[in-house]
This record gives sequence, C-alpha cells and structure tokens, in this order.
Amino acid sequence: MTSPMPPEPNPPRGHFHHTHHGTHAGSTSPAAAWTRRRASVLLAAIVVPLGIITALGVVLLWPHGHGPEDRRLDTTYYAPGGTVVEGTVSALQTFRCPSGDSGPGPNGDGSVTCVRAQVRLDTGPKADDRIQVDLPPEINRAGVSAGDQMRLLHVAVGPEGSKTDYYAFVDFVRGVPMLAIAIAYAVVVIVVARFRGLRALLGLGFAYLILAFFMLPAMLEGTSPLLVGLTGASAIMFVVLYFAHGFSTRTTTALIGTLFGLALTAVLAWWATDAARLTGLGGGDDSFLLLSSTNGLDLSKIVLCGIVIAGLGLLNDVTITQASAVWELHELSPHLPARRLFSGAMRIGRDHIASTVYTIAFAYAGAALPIFLLITLYERPFLTSLTSGELAEEVVRTLVGSIGLVLAIPITTAVGVIVVKSVSGRHHDTIAAPSHQAGSRHSL
Repeated sequence: MTSPMPPEPNPPRGHFHHTHHGTHAGSTSPAAAWTRRRASVLLAAIVVPLGIITALGVVLLWPHGHGPEDRRLDTTYYAPGGTVVEGTVSALQTFRCPSGDSGPGPNGDGSVTCVRAQVRLDTGPKADDRIQVDLPPEINRAGVSAGDQMRLLHVAVGPEGSKTDYYAFVDFVRGVPMLAIAIAYAVVVIVVARFRGLRALLGLGFAYLILAFFMLPAMLEGTSPLLVGLTGASAIMFVVLYFAHGFSTRTTTALIGTLFGLALTAVLAWWATDAARLTGLGGGDDSFLLLSSTNGLDLSKIVLCGIVIAGLGLLNDVTITQASAVWELHELSPHLPARRLFSGAMRIGRDHIASTVYTIAFAYAGAALPIFLLITLYERPFLTSLTSGELAEEVVRTLVGSIGLVLAIPITTAVGVIVVKSVSGRHHDTIAAPSHQAGSRHSL
C-alpha cells in the first residue's frame, strides 16, 4: 500500500499541526462539507426543539406570586412574637446543670457541665446591651470561646409596659469564615481554570437563580415537582454547558447525553418513590416543619424532584468528560475506526464510572455519619436500618442518580463518535462560526 502523504513520517513532533492541515485539506471537498453540515443539522434537529420545549416550560410553569400566600400558615420559624438578634460573647462561666435525660451525666451524678455566656448584643432594638444566656451542654462540648458571634432568639414576655426579655441560643454566626472559604474556592477555580473557570462560576450563579426564583416558588404554588424539576434542570444545563464550554459539537454532544440522563433519572425516580413508598418524612424535624407550614404539599413528589436535581452535577461532569475523550482520541488517531474509537472512549468512561461510584457512596457516608453512629449504638439490624425512612430516601436517591449517570456515558460516547466521524476537521467542530486558534487542542 503506497501513500504519498507527507505528515505520516514524523508524527511525534507535528502531530496536531499535521492532523489539522491534512484534515483541513480534505474538508474542502463538497462531500466533506456536506457531511459536516449534515452532522450539524442533525444535532440542531435534536437540541433546538428540546431548547424550545424547555423555554416554553419555564414560561408556562413560572410562578405568578399568588400561590404561596394561600398555602402558607400564619406562623414564624422560631416562636410567635420572637425575633432573632446577633451578639458577641464577652465572657464565659461554667456551672453544673442537670443532665437532659434520665441517665447519669459524664461524672456519674446526673449532671453535666453547662456554660453561661455574657453576650453584648450587636443588632436589634437593644443593641450594645449586655445579657446572659445559658448555652446547651452540647454547645459547650463543641467548643465556645470569648469573641464568638451568636444568633439569639429574643422573646418579650409579660403585660404591656412591664415585659421581661428572654434570650435563647439559636446558632453561631458563620458568615465571615464561610465567605472566606467561598472566596478561596472562587480564586482557586479561576487561577487553575482561568476564564473557563470564571464562566463556570457565573453558570453556577445562574443555576442558583433558577432554583431560588423558579423551582422553589413554583413547587410552593402546587406545580408538579416532576415537571418543575425536569424543566429547571434542563434550563440550567442548556445555559451552564454552552456558557462554560462554548457552542461546539462536543458541547452539544455532552448536552444530549446529559438530557438523556436527566430523563432516565426522572422516570426511574418516579417509579422508585412510588414503589419504595418514600414519604419525604425521613428528613426529621425539617420535613415535619415543611409539612405543617404548607397546606397539601406532597413531600414524596419533593423527594422525586430532589433526585433529579441531585444528579445534575455529576451528569454534567461525566458527559463533558466523555465528549472530550472522544474528540481527544480522534485527534490522536484520526484514522481510528468508529468501533475502536467508541471502545477506547468507553475505557475512559468505565474508569470514570468506578471513581464516581466511590465519590457518591463516600459523600453520603460522610454526610450521614451521625445516623450511622445511632444505628451502631442501638444495634439495629443493618437491613432494617437501610430500609428505614431515615436512610431509604438517600439510598434510592444515590442508586437512581447513579443509574442515570452510568447510562448517560455510553449514550454520550456513541453520539460523540457519530459526530466526530462526520466532522473530520478539528476546526469544524463548531455549530456556529469557528472561533478556535490553530494551536489549540481543546475546543470545548
């Protein structure tokens, strides 16, 4: 077999440069141009209708602001007439107080060490006043010191004109350290990922807006949580993927895989929440508070919506990775047959699946560590504990989300192989006008 192609003798030094020029030369033929146009039209025929349906769904399901008032009860979060103020601890005094249960305390005498804090009020009508607050024993064990900022519940009790002020500990003020961590996170992302990292953070901000102003109010108005979850998640993915990675065929490939995973997750979640009789009450006090604060809200459907939302991040991760893997493997071996290209990309996908399984499992194990400690302490049977309301929702959420995630990988890979074999040139992987430089390897 004789071939006069000049790039072949020297692949190590100029592989990407030669690949570009070789494919570019071939891409000038009418047949190649028609093939590329056909691939772009095929992707657009799939994505554009889905985008229109998503936009219409957001418009039709958008909350109108008159539902939540009819559904909420006339209550406050803490106590009727109570207000939350902030203060700074100036001094601490320890004393013995009765244990909260019938058993003996740590010293064997039925008492524990409690703390009385001297607090200077920073907010509220009585700012700068100094008060005393008894702190729960568990707060003392967790650690408290002078200079800590606290949130306190203030309740005035008694007849008008002679009210007595009572203060109770609510929580610590964590705004400054959490803001510092958030800033550090943003700086690290931007320094390492540069402009793409900045765009990803802005996309995350858009996701928050969709959650806060569309999905949560719509569910409180009584709109189907499944429809709201699918519509909101699809809108987030459309904007986040294209904004962070650009309008290219590989991004569109990842989007198709992500939407497929979302749809499959929603179907499985709908079946699983019904078959496993997930009531939504496994969250403890917060679930009962939500149920008592709304009229007729179906918590099982909220669980369903939560399963869909929980899979967004990892779905985005694996589909983008698979789309990139297909393109990178094609650039390294542009003449690789489609079957071998698919199998090579799937090897990467299988490694990703294995690591993702551990990521999901250990992330939940860390979050549910107190529950596991209680199970161990009371020696409940493992299977009984695993299928109890406290754990069943998280187990189902993890398993259903993982199934959707795993099946999205071969779908994304197959779509990527079909497209990359149709679009032969590296500079022609853009749906809109190309915006890549000749020396760039990445075109996400």
